[in-house]
Amino acid sequence: MLYICNSKKYRRVKEEILHKATDLFLTYGVKSVTMDDIAKEMAISKKTIYNFFSTKTKLVEATTNQLFDKINFKISTICSFKHNPIKELFLVKTLLLEQLKNEETSPQYQLQKYYPKIFESIKHKQFNSVNECISTNLKRGIEEGLYREELDIDLITRLYFIGMMGIKNVELFPKEKFDMPYLMYGYLEYHMRAITTEKGLEFLKRMLEK
Repeated sequence: MLYICNSKKYRRVKEEILHKATDLFLTYGVKSVTMDDIAKEMAISKKTIYNFFSTKTKLVEATTNQLFDKINFKISTICSFKHNPIKELFLVKTLLLEQLKNEETSPQYQLQKYYPKIFESIKHKQFNSVNECISTNLKRGIEEGLYREELDIDLITRLYFIGMMGIKNVELFPKEKFDMPYLMYGYLEYHMRAITTEKGLEFLKRMLEK
């Protein structure tokens, strides 16, 4: 099947492939899903998929980057409303769990194991995104008296990123013992209790009670 690169049909089919591949990768794991599986789910030929993505690696890279951009846009939208800084991070946590289907298939671990180059590329983009989001959140929290004013913003931002990456290590936190909602909730509470003032801690307790 031939497509004109700039045609609406070309873009539509490509987006449909990316959407279906992303859904399958997050549901069953990037290692388990084959090009045949995607073709079968979409009721198209595998050749059609190869017209857009010459290898599975290129498809994995495209879906990973598209998902990152989608999540990053939604996080930016949340931050634009300038919620209470503590509430803001809880909203981001909920968004991540929803978009990544609670990370039941450990997408980060699978990328790191089977597609290390893609993993390193996306990790770099994630750090830049987290650095901007968390540093801004910390500055607002300090200004509003919710976070301790003596915090080293650069240090805390990097510690937050390392922690968020670390809890996704299935060897350290096996899924049979720790599910991702529990880990993210627990890590966020741990992070908040380390940086909040008495005023911030009171708000945090109210958030936790909900």
